[in-house]
Amino acid sequence: MDEVAQMVLAARKVMDECKASLPIVVGTGTNDTMSSVQRTEAAAALGADAVLVVTPYYSRPSDSGIIEHFRRIAAVGIPVILYEVPLRTGIALSVDTIRRVLDIPGIIGMKDSTLTMQLMEQLAVYDTKPILCGHDLHFHDMLVRGAAGGILATANWNTDAFSRVYQFIKLGHYPQAEQQFSSIRPFLELLTQESNPAPMKWLLKHGGMIATDTLRLPMTPISEELKLKLTNMMHKF
Repeated sequence: MDEVAQMVLAARKVMDECKASLPIVVGTGTNDTMSSVQRTEAAAALGADAVLVVTPYYSRPSDSGIIEHFRRIAAVGIPVILYEVPLRTGIALSVDTIRRVLDIPGIIGMKDSTLTMQLMEQLAVYDTKPILCGHDLHFHDMLVRGAAGGILATANWNTDAFSRVYQFIKLGHYPQAEQQFSSIRPFLELLTQESNPAPMKWLLKHGGMIATDTLRLPMTPISEELKLKLTNMMHKF
């Protein structure tokens, strides 16, 4: 069974066990258009609700190449979320290129994992499609600036706290939102000290939420120092 099928079926299994019904968004982007299209087709055939497609990495394509890459993926017919994460891809899209990608039919929004508020602030002046925060430590600040929500690794732990931040912002209760986010920020800072998903998987395993924190190479387990810090922090939540 290939990875896309494993992800979709695992998500459905968990939702069945929890008697939940939530959208399934599968990461199908690679640095190759053909393989990205094939993975997206597989996700659609398996019943995923949307796909998350990262900016093509390593090869550093031109703006026109990136736009065509997303155009062909969107042509599959399943909703597509653009995933902008320059730290990991080695390429940062301009605001103009992002707007052109978001204008493609079938592209429904963007996950912004850049390291500052600049991109969010630049896009906020336009009537753009929804922007989702992808940098966990920026969740509160991006919501204040108009982000529609977030796709956050660390929200797998203490999800209710993130939900309260979101609800406070939507209700206009900004002091409460800031206070809630400040209470979990020290934990988020610990969880981003080493490369994810290693810290998150260790935390979820030791919190009894997943069966194993095994990683695939080249990812390796977190340091003993971070384990100790996370163990001490867990007792406060």
